[in-house]
Amino acid sequence: MPASTPPQPHPLAAAARVVMLALVAVLTQYATHDPGQLRWIALLAVAGLPALLAPEHRPIGPLSRVAEVLVLGLAASQIAAVATVGGDVNNGLGASAVLPYLAVPVTVTALRRRFREGVALLAVATATLLVAGALTEVDGERQIGQLGYLVVCAQWLILAGLGLAAASGLHRVMQVRNEGKPQPYAEATRLLTQLRTVARQLPGATLDPGGISEHLLEELRTVARADRAAVLSASGGGRLVVLAQVGVERVDWETTLDADSAIADAWASQQPHTAARSQARSHRGGDVSALIVPLVAGVRTVGLVVLEADAAQAYPPPVVSRVTGLTRPAALRLEAALLFDEVRSLATNEERQRLAREIHDGVAQELVMVGYGIDNALAYVDEDPQETAEALRTLRGEVTRVITELRLSLFELRSEVDRHGGLAAAIAEYARTVGASGGLRVHLSLDESTARLPAATEAELLRIAQEAVTNARKHAGAANLWVTCEVDPPYAQIEVSDDGQGIADQRSDGHYGLAIMAERAERIRGRLEIRPRQPSGTTVAVVLGSSPRRDNVRGSAAVAEGE
Repeated sequence: MPASTPPQPHPLAAAARVVMLALVAVLTQYATHDPGQLRWIALLAVAGLPALLAPEHRPIGPLSRVAEVLVLGLAASQIAAVATVGGDVNNGLGASAVLPYLAVPVTVTALRRRFREGVALLAVATATLLVAGALTEVDGERQIGQLGYLVVCAQWLILAGLGLAAASGLHRVMQVRNEGKPQPYAEATRLLTQLRTVARQLPGATLDPGGISEHLLEELRTVARADRAAVLSASGGGRLVVLAQVGVERVDWETTLDADSAIADAWASQQPHTAARSQARSHRGGDVSALIVPLVAGVRTVGLVVLEADAAQAYPPPVVSRVTGLTRPAALRLEAALLFDEVRSLATNEERQRLAREIHDGVAQELVMVGYGIDNALAYVDEDPQETAEALRTLRGEVTRVITELRLSLFELRSEVDRHGGLAAAIAEYARTVGASGGLRVHLSLDESTARLPAATEAELLRIAQEAVTNARKHAGAANLWVTCEVDPPYAQIEVSDDGQGIADQRSDGHYGLAIMAERAERIRGRLEIRPRQPSGTTVAVVLGSSPRRDNVRGSAAVAEGE
């Protein structure tokens, strides 16, 4: 494992220190007219160098900033002792030449949200200035007794403290504004990670609306009394459906949004509502408290939480506040689960339609023919046993063929691109299996780089290749099958050719399969090419992107032509 490189100094931080050091150097020279006093500026630069090079290192960064403050305090006292600001040597105003540098270490702590460290630096600076002033004598008088010295020190300490307090206050305001508000990219990453996990391990409860609803109800019962509770979500027709409920075995909840109920009011207003009556259509009576909290994700109401207790005034404002604190993040999780359910239904609908077509036009029709054959065999079983036996042998062959078709369909459904094997290996395995079952001689040409296409793109390319191979086996009447797979991301080309009767003579359901392949190719921004193969047969190719190899060859040819 390579060693981690230390963080590089930020250019702006380095520039700010250089500018501030130059400023206090100029002020010091102007106040003292003594080049020897510039040694304090050099000491400040040396003390701050570790904090500049390793600002996050513990303890180098904090200790370096403390060293800066200590040097700064001593420098302010000594420079004030020899400065001639205002024409008076011992007025103490010369400390203002270097104290502006106090903003550097304090500002660094504020930007890094280390406000306690900033307060500690101010305390160290105050103590250093007082001790140095008490130990330094100017014309037989203690420096700490000079009003100018005290005023200048207090001025810069107060300014630094106000800056630190302003930064801390701004940070708290931003934190309050962002509290409970998901960060878009972080939240999207978290949800997509969950989606990937669930997609690999279906069925799962991570993005299951029922599982999320049950977990939410369990959480709510820890902060509020609930003799019965439910999570409701919208369905078609302006009605609600129960995703999960706890308490009694069954509650006939109000699920109509156009009724005069607290449920309808909460849904329309997107605000929590309390009621002194049950939200069930049938209730035995007695004291009841109901709390209905809408689950709002963004501007959309995705569901409702209904809590009921057999007691009066069971949901005062503090309880409502605790409940809404749990439902806010849960609304986003539930919306993601509902959307995932919808996406999963849409994604599987196409495969369901294709399977329905395959079963209707393939296995179902062939089983019907087997049934007719059995009826004919039964009709002649007594009259002509030999003809009956021949018919039964034919039926046995048909049953074997139907079983083979079913096994191939199941194999196609189970086939997927292995994360280690690659797209070419998956296509080759499918072509060999289907070719062997259909008596096809399969010729493979595989050229796949170590780089991989996105998983969704590989899955679509595999399905296109499967459909092309299946069409060749079932409809083309071919003897040979040529499968070419070239993958060099972002380029890919899958080509399936046969020496059969040609696409013009194939069955109509073969054309339906071509339409599905075209839709899949469009989904991944590829293009489907269908062309006759000479002297007979059909070639189906799907191309994604442009080949870098072809581009290189084309570029080389252009150069050669120019030469």
